Amino acid sequence: MDDKYFRLYEAFLTCESLDDIRIFLEDVCTYKEIEAMADRLSVARLLLAGYTYEHIEKMTSISSATISRVNRCLIKGNGGYRNVLEKTGEK
Repeated sequence: MDDKYFRLYEAFLTCESLDDIRIFLEDVCTYKEIEAMADRLSVARLLLAGYTYEHIEKMTSISSATISRVNRCLIKGNGGYRNVLEKTGEK
């Protein structure tokens, strides 16, 4: 693993609260980048709950391309969405 990525992942581990994570993300990412990550997590939750692409798109105004990308990650990805949603009790 590239050292710069390791340092980024490790930085998240140093956060002791949701506020620490929020502050870090607001410094590291643009508002749109944070919004995109939040949207993707919401889409993953909805897909796992059985909602269709069409329903998700109508409910959220998130593009079908984003919904498709998240679905592809749920099917062929590393399990990150499922892991996080299970740990937060949202699955």
